[in-house]
Amino acid sequence: MEVNYGNHVLVVPYPSQGHINPMLQFSKRLISKYLKITLAITVHVANKMETQINCPVKVEMISDGQDEGGVTQASSPQAYLERFAIGGSQTLTEIIQRQGDLGDPVSCVVYDPFLPWALDVTKQFNLMGAAFYTQSCAVSSIYYYVQKGMMKSPATLGEVISLPGLPPLEFSDLPSFVAGVGPFPALLSTLLEQFHNFDKADWVLFSSFEKLEAEFVCFFTGTRLFPSKYLDKRIEDDEDYGFNLFEPKTASCMIWLNSKKNNSVVYVSFGSHSGAKQEQMEEIAWTLWECDYNFLWVVKESEENKIPLEFLEKVSTSDEGLMIRWCPQLEVLSHPAVGCFATHCGFNSTLEALSIGVPLIGFPQWTDQPTNAKCIEAMWEVGMRPKVDEEGIARKMEIDLCVREIMGGGEKGKEMGRNAVKWKELAKEAVDEGGSSDKTIEEFVAQVKYYCN
Repeated sequence: MEVNYGNHVLVVPYPSQGHINPMLQFSKRLISKYLKITLAITVHVANKMETQINCPVKVEMISDGQDEGGVTQASSPQAYLERFAIGGSQTLTEIIQRQGDLGDPVSCVVYDPFLPWALDVTKQFNLMGAAFYTQSCAVSSIYYYVQKGMMKSPATLGEVISLPGLPPLEFSDLPSFVAGVGPFPALLSTLLEQFHNFDKADWVLFSSFEKLEAEFVCFFTGTRLFPSKYLDKRIEDDEDYGFNLFEPKTASCMIWLNSKKNNSVVYVSFGSHSGAKQEQMEEIAWTLWECDYNFLWVVKESEENKIPLEFLEKVSTSDEGLMIRWCPQLEVLSHPAVGCFATHCGFNSTLEALSIGVPLIGFPQWTDQPTNAKCIEAMWEVGMRPKVDEEGIARKMEIDLCVREIMGGGEKGKEMGRNAVKWKELAKEAVDEGGSSDKTIEEFVAQVKYYCN
């Protein structure tokens, strides 16, 4: 039966898979409440997509000013964002005007705060604006304190920082831009811009759930949207998580996992962008080979030359490990064969593991990942972060200790397993009918409809 969708919501994510997917999941929820959704993605992302968006979302294209190559076309990430602000503002304005001319006016714009200019455009049309943060409340609060001058950056090596709601943070626990380490330090000023106008937003939403980050609701109001297929099953035909720049290798991955015993596989993936140093990749590789467990390792093309050829040759002739370019992460994490997740600690991956009840081993690289890793270990107590040496490398002995503790069922590992189950239940509770996230969505939808009548 054809659904007659009502009020029109325009969704504007930052153009990367890790930002688009949470906002697309939010869009699915809004569609289930009979709102019409248009997703605005950049020309470059639209041309690069290898999979289709499997839900009734209309797609419009905006320009980041670098339509051929996106961020790789720019001289620096900062230059990219500056050009994006110009091209994006112009083309977003055109989309809103065009929808009005077609008799299908936009009622509300949901935007990624990495693109604060989107709210400026929204308010020029007197529309409802909702900021949707895809990083954690914890990390966002750190940026907020820096932006307000309540915390200095770069941080001082050796200093321990105490902030409300967070465990004591050492230098290595801070977002890389705040610590003043890693690539593109100038991006900090750009990231702080996400707060310069957010007080003008009608709603501030977070890709999180209330009980996970209750300490931060004093100044951030949040919600988390998990794929209904894995939690409450209230959206029919929700077979895909959302958006993929690359075609996942589902069949070969599932066939291999189906041949393994429960809790016998270490799943390894460092996301779509992050990449560990070659020396770190070598340490991980030989730890996996020499431990007593199977492993499934998702390796990006840019990472393949960092892995020892001898290791790759051994894996190719063995059934104990599987190396694959891309796989459906939620299906992998949900498989009973998977016992733990070695991750870069991106917030999407962290939440996916929490929602499914899988303990983690953290190998954070940069941006928000060190703080996420700290929360995983010290706040949510669902994982471990191998100690690193003076060169910042986690060696085999430390990695092996974490793998054996979690997979082998040591006392600490058992406690992490119990905590993982607890967070899985709380995540499901949040999105179930009447849960905190479900109520937030109901209130948001009601305000969209009221705002426009």
